[in-house]
Amino acid sequence: MAVAVAGVLVAAGAITYSVAEDGGADAAAPAADSADAGFARDMAVHHQQAVEMSYIVRDRTDDEEVRRLAYDIAQTQANQRGMLLGWLDLWGLPKVSSKEPMSWMGMGGMSDGEDGALMPGMATNTELKKLGTLNGKAAEVLFLQLMTKHHKGGVHMAQGCADKCTVGVEKRLAQGMVEAQQSEIDLMAGMLKARGAKP
Repeated sequence: MAVAVAGVLVAAGAITYSVAEDGGADAAAPAADSADAGFARDMAVHHQQAVEMSYIVRDRTDDEEVRRLAYDIAQTQANQRGMLLGWLDLWGLPKVSSKEPMSWMGMGGMSDGEDGALMPGMATNTELKKLGTLNGKAAEVLFLQLMTKHHKGGVHMAQGCADKCTVGVEKRLAQGMVEAQQSEIDLMAGMLKARGAKP
């Protein structure tokens, strides 16, 4: 299993750095209400929660496999979040919008933001608080379940950008996210099964 985790980590890291080398800006900056800007804003928020969950579980278990996965998710998504916010700066666009999350996908209002879950797949404040009270296997299982749901929401959003965004480097990052997060979903399914739990 460690080899499988390492393979996912290398793939995710390669995606992040190959995109970073590409620059991040095409000839013209996208509009503030474009899919490119909407994805950058929304995925930055979505990624921030994944980073937070990963740091929570890292301190709640001694299991090396889970800690390694959590570390990779935290590092990869923090790097990608920095790229997304950097592009908004480069484009001269605000990092927050008055529009509802996911409206660039035609999905505004999909989540009412109740208990902190601003977008599909995001954990609620109650779920995050519970994760912070668990230890060992119980923490591992809840983390893997929450992160599986989180990644599914992220894959859906990233596919939306791959389909709708116009900035080449951002489309490539989004497609890389789809592939890397789907790979991690598959990995986490096996980890949950090994712990006698369902996704």
